Amino acid sequence: MKNCAILLILVGMVLACGNADQDTAHSSQSLGITDDEILVGSSLALGGHAGYLGTQTLHGALAYIKHINEQGGIHGRRINVIAYDDGYDPPRCVANTQKLIIQDKVFSLFCYVGTPTTVKILPLVEEAKIPVVGMFTGANALREPLNRYLINVRASYYQETGAAVKHLVEELKINRIAVFYQYDAYGFDGLKGAEIALRAYGLVPVATGTYIRGTLDVADGLRRIMAEQAEAVVMIGTYEPCAEFITLSKAMGFSPVFYNVSFVGADELARLLGRIDAKIIVTQVVPPPEVSDSNQELWGARDYVALLKRYYPADQPNFVSLEGYINARVLVEGLQRAGRELTRETFIDAIESIRNLDLGIANLMSFSPKNHQGLERVYFTHLQDGKFIWLNH
Repeated sequence: MKNCAILLILVGMVLACGNADQDTAHSSQSLGITDDEILVGSSLALGGHAGYLGTQTLHGALAYIKHINEQGGIHGRRINVIAYDDGYDPPRCVANTQKLIIQDKVFSLFCYVGTPTTVKILPLVEEAKIPVVGMFTGANALREPLNRYLINVRASYYQETGAAVKHLVEELKINRIAVFYQYDAYGFDGLKGAEIALRAYGLVPVATGTYIRGTLDVADGLRRIMAEQAEAVVMIGTYEPCAEFITLSKAMGFSPVFYNVSFVGADELARLLGRIDAKIIVTQVVPPPEVSDSNQELWGARDYVALLKRYYPADQPNFVSLEGYINARVLVEGLQRAGRELTRETFIDAIESIRNLDLGIANLMSFSPKNHQGLERVYFTHLQDGKFIWLNH
């Protein structure tokens, strides 16, 4: 009898521990969710040399989220966003993310901006098993190997540079192509993408030049590229140093084709350059935000413009905030599909169920358990009369 009693006590302890583990798991899955709220968190540049990118990403996302909340939210819950400024600085981004996960206890992370910042939070994401939705970066490290908790929306930098190199080589008949890049994870990823694309044509960069993130020290990189008489420059940077590079190039009589990936922030680049006489191309992962009423397949861009005007009337429609808006559309779609009994895992499952979703941007969106990048299309724009417009090529 004594042995049976001990056995019963041990069984009870095991069952209690099992129930405690289940309660802990359920609790961790329910973080950031109440009867009337879903809490999501973001760390992005709201000031400093990349402040335009973070601010506009956030405004675009919030324009749609505010609209959804005014309609009653998702299954009776409003979406609330906590956003912290990281200044495009990786250590600050990590600290902000720790605060969002541990102190604020958000359900999901959302709208992170930049490669060097976002890649640094991956260990935290893995440990917390927390979704990250809609990163403003095309870095391959966030796509391969596939991570269940990373939901990429936009096309990758490899896709952007691949399309650009094809355009330069096949259509513009340019073979002498250089690469100018930010000396960090973002720049290295863009450089690799350009090298892969060039290799398909039996080419390599004729020269490379770099600058340090947060500076405008572009002169040495420019001299290296000029020395090799490049006909085109693939630029992997942000708006201020890239504008400095182009302006200095023109002043020195150097006029190649300047190509930039989408992260440059095309609208701010255009503002800095004004009506400069140069051939400048930017690939985009969203269409130009201002389209004619006759273009029926771009109804999503028109909806974005209307909501931005309503909630952020001081902002001009731009590529960056349109991307933020689309990220919010994906977040909301996943929450709606997951239903009222929401957990982080059911949310991921819901995202993976999206097939050929039309967001009105001439680019259907699909996810699956083996594919966590929703959009594939790359759009071409070029600078004309101080503004980037759709390039028919």
